[in-house]
Amino acid sequence: MATDAYQLKRDLKRLSGIRGYGTELISVYVPPDFQISDEIGKLKDEYGQAGNIKSKTTRQNVQGALDKIIQYLKMFKTPPKNGIAVFSGNISNAQANPRIELFPIEPPQPIKSNIYRCDSTFLLEPLEAMMEAQEMYLLLVMDGRDATLGTLKGTYFELEKKIRSFAHAKVRKGGQSAGRYERAIEESIDDYYKNVGDAINDVYKKYGKKIAGLVVGGPGPAKENFVKAKTINYQVKVMGVFDTGYTDEHTGIKELLSKASELLSEQASIKERAVMERFMEEVARGGLAVSGYAKVKEALDMDNVSKLIVSEGLELTEVRYRCSNCREETTVFEEGNFRKLKHECGGNLEVISEKDAVGSIIALADRKNIDVVFISVDSEKGNELLLGFHGIAAMLRYKK
Repeated sequence: MATDAYQLKRDLKRLSGIRGYGTELISVYVPPDFQISDEIGKLKDEYGQAGNIKSKTTRQNVQGALDKIIQYLKMFKTPPKNGIAVFSGNISNAQANPRIELFPIEPPQPIKSNIYRCDSTFLLEPLEAMMEAQEMYLLLVMDGRDATLGTLKGTYFELEKKIRSFAHAKVRKGGQSAGRYERAIEESIDDYYKNVGDAINDVYKKYGKKIAGLVVGGPGPAKENFVKAKTINYQVKVMGVFDTGYTDEHTGIKELLSKASELLSEQASIKERAVMERFMEEVARGGLAVSGYAKVKEALDMDNVSKLIVSEGLELTEVRYRCSNCREETTVFEEGNFRKLKHECGGNLEVISEKDAVGSIIALADRKNIDVVFISVDSEKGNELLLGFHGIAAMLRYKK
């Protein structure tokens, strides 16, 4: 859900801004198939070793962070389905007054490796990699004998099927003509390509529109011949074909990912650009598009949004104030850390409540099953959304 992705982005942004006075920030990644008791045992060993740290302040902070993580993990019998990432350390700006905090995160994809790190920053790269690509891709590595098919989402590859061909293993028997033998091999190759195509079609049917495309790799001409055979559903887009030396789910898939990395990373940019170009076209002709929090919220309330567009750089807080003088209450939307201090009557404004306005509007879109697209601020179009259109926009279903 878009709400989960947005919350993870916020959590990672907050954690990335925390700095330790020394190597005292603890990061722990527990895979879904790892024993909690084993992890706790490892952390207790680290706690004992931390007693050798010379600096008293650093030693206390490290042991305090480790103790918080240990106590938290004791709540689990087994890890959550995707594992768990836990961060803990001193987040106080005053070294003399430490404040040890705990930040647990359930990742959107399975954690691959058990990791422990103590450093001056939290280790966030594994989670950030999961957020880089939320599209799902089909990966196929094949030669004339073997094919391996799986799905890729973010950094997580899941094997779907392995297919084997026995076409070239045929032994010519006595009395069989060369032409008949060659035809038998060709038929077996066709059957092999059809089996691979059927496997792809089955996976596409399983995930539907979540599949952004197919990337094919392998040694020799079999991969090109398979693509030319056109045995796959016309809706499956073949994004690229690459030469690899292997066809297994380890070396072959790893090599394919390496060679296709630039192609895959470009896909998110292509999607963002297409969304923004469509939005700008509608704005230019006064069509089915609105921007700004108030107009987007109104359109959502009226069930008039087909796509919600949110800048990753947008920070907007809904703050409700009460005047200390006239007691009038008012709600305002504020960007960043801005705070309104005075009412027009001269009284001081006291904060009654505040909430993340961006998160609220994304949650509303989720409840209405509306597609949410996050736009990075690294491109010209992304900057234009943030600076020129208040960081939030929507494509409309109909014109009022």
